[in-house]
Amino acid sequence: MAAPTEDVTPTPPRFRLGGMVPPASALPDVLPTDRLLANGKAVPEVRAELRRIAGFRNAITVTMLWASIVGGWWAAGRWGNPIGFVALFVLMGPGFARLAILGHEAAHRLLFRNRTANDLVGRWLLDYPAFVPFDVYRRVHFAHHKDEFGPNEPDIPLYAGYPIPAASWRRKLLRDATGNSGWKNLKPLLMSLKSKTSRPIGMRILGTQLVIWAGTWLLTGRWWLYPVCWLGPWMTIWRVLNRLRAIAEHGGLERNDDRRLTTHHVHQGLMARFWFVPYRTGWHLAHHVDMGVPWRNLAAFHQELVDSGWVTEELTYPNYRTFWKACASG
Repeated sequence: MAAPTEDVTPTPPRFRLGGMVPPASALPDVLPTDRLLANGKAVPEVRAELRRIAGFRNAITVTMLWASIVGGWWAAGRWGNPIGFVALFVLMGPGFARLAILGHEAAHRLLFRNRTANDLVGRWLLDYPAFVPFDVYRRVHFAHHKDEFGPNEPDIPLYAGYPIPAASWRRKLLRDATGNSGWKNLKPLLMSLKSKTSRPIGMRILGTQLVIWAGTWLLTGRWWLYPVCWLGPWMTIWRVLNRLRAIAEHGGLERNDDRRLTTHHVHQGLMARFWFVPYRTGWHLAHHVDMGVPWRNLAAFHQELVDSGWVTEELTYPNYRTFWKACASG
């Protein structure tokens, strides 16, 4: 006798995936070529050049980033005008984006060829200042790369369900802009001090923040600028920018060996590169095809994918506004 219907009905998935998958016509089967393998990675002789790490230039980039942050704080403090403090608050949003993206590069061991230098800079100059536990992030992020949207994907709650209704999209951004999402990220760091295993990482991050607080106080003569113009933007503006970027990378896609079905590509203008996709992180499809390609070479690698016919205009969103509008069309 057959079992009752309700006993054999599959359990619905917890997360809805695939709502923004490109059509089959946007996914031509053109690989391999003489320069690209069947999985999209470059052939060994081309890959060797694409994977070259420009350590000296990256050192200059990290130095210039911190020079711009310190210079901005010094200028705002010296001027002492509320307009300067507002500008500092706003500009620390893309400042955290830059710290996070270079920290991401260090997590991939692509900032410097010397692993000790790579990890020291990644921890103490990039991730800890941005409240990120470097080693935990590396482990979780590699799980993301290993199997996007798979059973161990750590970010499915962030990427699933798109497109969503416009009202839901606005609520998410409002929670980010008002600090609700920031508190959800800050609270685990504070709670880590209660755990014997997590306390050392939490102490390093909070110790780094105390050093930054002391430094900004000495630089500006105003103790309150750290909670207002460092912690404040991290909890608000950066949360908005981070969501806008992250959803544009993977929102609404699905588990697949073809990275064109797990990662979006969006054309980037100068404003987008300034605010939330610095250091060529907007070429995210190329990054997921081969995560061993450093950030400086992602545009060149992406061009290889375009020249092969594997990445098409039909696959590509013309700008981020068009993408976000599609996200909010559910």
